Amino acid sequence: MRIPRYRCVLFASCALGVTASPALAQYSDSEIIVTAQNRSENVQDVPIAMDVFGDETIEDAGITDFQDLTRIAPALNITQDSNYTRVALRGVGTNSNDEGQDQSVAVNIDGEYINRPNVLNLALFDIERIEVLRGPQGTLYGRNATGGAINFITRKAGTEFGGDFNATYGNYDHRKLEAGVDIPFGPIGGLRVAGLYNKRDGYFFHPNRAAAGNDRVRSGTADNLGARATLSLMPTDRLTIDVSGEYVHNQNIVAAFAAYSFNEPGRGPGPDCSQNGFVDAAPLIPGGQCIPANSNAQAQITDRSSYDGPVPVIPLNPNEQDSYAVRGKVQYDLGGVTLTYLGGYRRTDQDTDLALPNYIFFEFGNRVETQSHELRLNGESGALTYQGGVFVYREQLDNLRGLYNPFIGPNGSFINTFSRGTDSKSYAGFGQLEFAVSEAVSLVGGLRYTIDRRDGVFGNYGFRFNTPPAAPDGPPPSVLDLEQDNEQLTWLAGVNYQPNIDTLIYGKVSTGYKSGGFDSVGPYDPETNTAYEGGVKLNLGPRGEHVLNAAGFYYDYKDLQTAVLLNPGIGQQIFNAGAATIWGFEIEGNFKLSPVDTFSASFNYLNAQYDELLASYAIFDTVNPNNNGLADLDPGPDLVQPNLAGNTLPQSPKFTITLGYDHVFELPNAATITASAYSRFKSEYYLDIFNYRSSEQDAYTQTDLSLKYEPASAVWNVQAFVRNLEDEQPLAYAGFVSAGPDDTFNFTFQPPRTYGVRVGVEF
Repeated sequence: MRIPRYRCVLFASCALGVTASPALAQYSDSEIIVTAQNRSENVQDVPIAMDVFGDETIEDAGITDFQDLTRIAPALNITQDSNYTRVALRGVGTNSNDEGQDQSVAVNIDGEYINRPNVLNLALFDIERIEVLRGPQGTLYGRNATGGAINFITRKAGTEFGGDFNATYGNYDHRKLEAGVDIPFGPIGGLRVAGLYNKRDGYFFHPNRAAAGNDRVRSGTADNLGARATLSLMPTDRLTIDVSGEYVHNQNIVAAFAAYSFNEPGRGPGPDCSQNGFVDAAPLIPGGQCIPANSNAQAQITDRSSYDGPVPVIPLNPNEQDSYAVRGKVQYDLGGVTLTYLGGYRRTDQDTDLALPNYIFFEFGNRVETQSHELRLNGESGALTYQGGVFVYREQLDNLRGLYNPFIGPNGSFINTFSRGTDSKSYAGFGQLEFAVSEAVSLVGGLRYTIDRRDGVFGNYGFRFNTPPAAPDGPPPSVLDLEQDNEQLTWLAGVNYQPNIDTLIYGKVSTGYKSGGFDSVGPYDPETNTAYEGGVKLNLGPRGEHVLNAAGFYYDYKDLQTAVLLNPGIGQQIFNAGAATIWGFEIEGNFKLSPVDTFSASFNYLNAQYDELLASYAIFDTVNPNNNGLADLDPGPDLVQPNLAGNTLPQSPKFTITLGYDHVFELPNAATITASAYSRFKSEYYLDIFNYRSSEQDAYTQTDLSLKYEPASAVWNVQAFVRNLEDEQPLAYAGFVSAGPDDTFNFTFQPPRTYGVRVGVEF
């Protein structure tokens, strides 16, 4: 009898022994408390595969934005598409910036839910802890947690006066100042005020994009300011209150595309799509419907900073964002039962004129307003631990932008201008129970019922010839009223076995759900994930000083939402993939070899493939250069809609391996120098759903080194560091774009080698 694959994975995971983080070295002599299940627990007692990073690791690694997290979270993969940040865990992520689509990984800052990919690009500062939860978290974290959840917990005020200060200077003239101070109010609580200044020159030179009077231009700059005030009060022994107000300002030139133009002589597909790695996507249709399946445009980009095509090209402009947030937490002990309210409001305004090789995406207005509220009860009664609550979320988005070509007509022309207005509301009720059958065995079950309502008004102004770069007057001539309503029950069932204080073995089945949405053509369906997972968490050694964790998982994915840009005159379109299967296993360990030596390692295997994906192609049309998309939405007798079954999901390296080592040199007068090395390896993976050769990132290794001096007082420290010693710059984005007569493969890359010095002070 053939054993189903998911049962093999569960068996193997239990035999191997879920995951903590290689970064746990800093915690080796203390208990790590997390709130992944909405209650405080030792991380080794939580039946969730997760990485945890404390403030010391965050500071030493120089974490200031989402992209930086990939240096310390091995299973996390991030795509940086201009100023939009997209996150993937275990191959599960969102590959679009569409206004009507949500993310696949739930991101929370102190319980405030953040959804838009441009808002994720904001600066991170004064963080106490980061929790990266892998696998569907649909019961406790709700919609849009099909891939997992990331929790940022900011630092709160202490009960004594004190503060901290960090200053960093590095190459690319990187200057970073981060500081916080605690002002106590006596036993009733205190106020913490924190701020960030982060400024850096760009990683990428663009001599052929120079504006007048500026002969060298950089992109990939950083210019961030952030401020936060947090009031923490304890009026009684039973009542705690945390209220934060936050402001973040970003003004940066996002990494510009290095673009390879297929329209230059000798680079095209030829009349029959047989040259330069092109193939004919519709051989039964007269004329060439060509796609660059086997072209190696990436290898032709000798300068990762420039556009490899005709000049002039568009000068670069800064991206500006202002984000204002207020959030709070009120917790009251009712006597055996704790009542908690979490709420947050955020408004983000964005002004971006995104420079493409021959176009500019003018953004005439982009505002996102969100609010989230959760009311929850947690309690224990004998063998039963329980929680339940309600959740309400609303997001209002208003956007007006246009794709402008300055070379068409005396004043330039707009290929199109889009207005996008969406109003999304979500309501949910949830509950989770854990029942101790015995001292060693407990059963876990959870349910969440979610109702989503989304309305949209999408306007289309069409082609505007000889129009200067200004917002259109009057209402759009074409308006599409859109609506998408979804309801979904997600659930969790699991069993935990703790034969002793140092061992947790678990198995569970859980579901995830991402709400449906709509694009400029019409609505698309939700996606769902049923996940089978099992694992073990072990504390080893006489004092439990070693940690060895492992997990195996199998995902049955349905109706994945997959984005394709077919026609810039219409905008991005979303297709529901029929199905995908994702499975793998993870092993991670942290070992205290001696009082001064710590070794960490992790090994992740991931197999992520589409079982069915009926999609479409952007094409190089050899007959009609202005035809940009394969007309396969209504296939006729001469065309079969492409099925990308068997392709690998984007951002899904098969192997991810990390190695870390820390050694503490003990100096006279009780001072120390800590030498640290941390290296990560990722095997090859793709950046797009088509698995084009040009979008394949080759395997690479990146290594971080540091030396940290700390005197006996531990009041201050100084660290010298180098990150990405190999100077590898893997792809951050890759995609084929056909816009009007232009056909290019666009790329952006991750940062090069960086190095510098950081000084930290605590008082």
